[in-house]
Amino acid sequence: MTWHAVIGIEVHVQLRTVTKMFCPCAIPAEGDLPNSKTCPTCLGLPGALPVPNKAAIEKVLAVGAAIGAAAPATTIWDRKNYFYPDLPKGYQISQLDFPLAEHGTIEVTTSAGTSRVRIRRAHLEEDTARLRHEKGGDGKRSSLIDYNRSGVALLEIVTEPDIRDAETARRYAEELRLLLRTIGAADAEMENGQMRVEANVSIRPSEDAPFGTRTEVKNMNSFRSVEKAIAFEIARQTEVLESGGTITQETRGWDESSESTYTMRAKENSHDYRYFPEPDLPPLAIDPAWLAGIVASIPEIPSARRARYVEQLALSEYDAAVLVGEPRAAALFEAARAAGATIDAKTLANWVTGEYLRAANEGAAEPDPVQFAALIGAVSRKEINGTTGKELFAELLGGSFDVRAAIAERGLGQISDDGALKKLASEVLAANPQALADWKAGKQQAIGFLVGQAMKASKGRGDAAQLGAVFKTLLDA
Repeated sequence: MTWHAVIGIEVHVQLRTVTKMFCPCAIPAEGDLPNSKTCPTCLGLPGALPVPNKAAIEKVLAVGAAIGAAAPATTIWDRKNYFYPDLPKGYQISQLDFPLAEHGTIEVTTSAGTSRVRIRRAHLEEDTARLRHEKGGDGKRSSLIDYNRSGVALLEIVTEPDIRDAETARRYAEELRLLLRTIGAADAEMENGQMRVEANVSIRPSEDAPFGTRTEVKNMNSFRSVEKAIAFEIARQTEVLESGGTITQETRGWDESSESTYTMRAKENSHDYRYFPEPDLPPLAIDPAWLAGIVASIPEIPSARRARYVEQLALSEYDAAVLVGEPRAAALFEAARAAGATIDAKTLANWVTGEYLRAANEGAAEPDPVQFAALIGAVSRKEINGTTGKELFAELLGGSFDVRAAIAERGLGQISDDGALKKLASEVLAANPQALADWKAGKQQAIGFLVGQAMKASKGRGDAAQLGAVFKTLLDA
């Protein structure tokens, strides 16, 4: 029997703000002393009152606009009540009935094609503290609480149950993170806990059958884990039902070492949280002019940029995806195109996705886009060859300098004159009689050796393609 999966995704993202959601405490960083970024408000002390973070609200409204969601005329804050050691007040300030964004979509591309995932809602809330389970010197385990993260602005994004397979779930999470980074809403580093993905998974016997009992899967700390955890859970539920068992609504964790899910606790429903309006915060009216200004400031979103690169610049879908997938690469590509409007887009894309991304992944500094464009232009016009271009690019990463002046002052211009190349080739051939003998013996690779020797003799300035043609003419003669 074929079972059909139904998947909905909930994502919690730490917003890129300077201070927390309802107090002036600075956002904690890795390495901060525990409980060093706290105040009476984020510690939940009696009498401390919350004040909303305007920047956080604006970022959520921007996310909503970017996914085509609707913003309410007025939003309210709610108390989400539950008791856990990492929640000092015994409740979170969140949103229930009037989220800041509703009914958006995100386009997702997988190996099976392109689909649209509907976003049910995106709302603001405050993060919890962090529990740390450690073993002391006496061997006894203890649980410690670090309240630094308590009160950090958190965006929760909830999809409709539109996803049907584990790959699509992963691609959705990746596309969402790219969108958040592109518009400056969040850094969304999963390995640092800044983006937490949870999946609601169920299966049913056919596409038109009622939804099955769902389980919620947590603790997925990478996109690879998202895909593997959901695939495992689909397989687990299939095995349970086909063996005559029943699925229990519960929260399950993902264990990376065993690559399996495990029971954590019974799943709560929304009524278990006893939501009610936050009495310490008044309703927030979303002024149309304020919203319009936020919308106007949103940069081109990833899906639109990929489409433009393919349709207007004739880049391949692969090149467009690689460029847009790394905001730094897309920024350099755009800046270099603006500085050198005549540069071929494909040539520029090759340099950005090749030499630049390779260097950037090794921690290199950003190149000056104007000089980078000048470098690519010189290579494209064959004023210098590719080898010289790469050498200059390495220098460009160390600091800005005038590329064209460097080419002229150092005599780096490419040798492309036929007479000069023929003279160079003749000298190389005379110095390497064994290569001539190899050629006569039918060893085609001899010409590659000779070209390499000529490039070495010209200090990388020769036109390799022209040298190959010149050597072939000489050898054939």
